[in-house]
Amino acid sequence: MTRLLLHACCAPCSLEPVRMLTEEGFEPVICWTNPNIQPLDEHRRRLDELRRWCAATGLELIEAADDRGAWERGVAPLGARDRERRCRACYALRLAEACRVAVDEGFDHIATTLAVSPYQLFDTCNEVLEKLAASHGLTPVIRDFRPWYPEATRRSRELGMYRQHYCGCRFSAAEAALDRVRMREARRAARDAASA
Repeated sequence: MTRLLLHACCAPCSLEPVRMLTEEGFEPVICWTNPNIQPLDEHRRRLDELRRWCAATGLELIEAADDRGAWERGVAPLGARDRERRCRACYALRLAEACRVAVDEGFDHIATTLAVSPYQLFDTCNEVLEKLAASHGLTPVIRDFRPWYPEATRRSRELGMYRQHYCGCRFSAAEAALDRVRMREARRAARDAASA
C-alpha cells in the first residue's frame, strides 16, 4: 500500500475518502490542521470526534499546527465580501501546513477530505492543493468524493458522530444560518401555496 497524508476537516467527512482511498491501495494517515474552526469549543469538539474515530479504527492521526493568528491576518480580513477569495486563502493556509507535514513525515502523496462536501468550492480547493503539492514535490490525489456525501452523512449518523452545521469559520456559520432561514421560508411558502 502507498502511504498518503489525508488532510481532514472532521471525522464525518473522512469516512468515505478513507474507505475509497484504501480500496484504491492507499494507506491514509489523517492530518488535522484547521485554524479556521471557530469558536474554540467547536474546534475542540471536531478534533475530539476525529481523535475518537481514528482511535476506534486504528488510523494514525497527526495533529499539525493550527496557526489561528495566520488565519486572522490572512483570511479573516476577506470576511463575507468575497467567499471565493476567503475560501481560497483558507484552503491555502490549511493545505500548506498539511504539505509541510507530508514532506517532514516522508509522504509522497497528499489529499484532502474537503472534496467530500458539496458545500465546499471543489475546483478552487483542488486547484490550491495541486499548486501546493507541486511546490512541495508531492503528488496530489484528487478525487470527487461529493457523490458519496449522502453515504458519509448516513454512516456518520449511524456511528453517532458529532456533526457540524457549517464549514468552520465564523463567516461560514453566518452563511449557513442564513441558508437555513431561507430554506425554512421556502418550505413555509410552498406549504401555504399548497393549502391555498
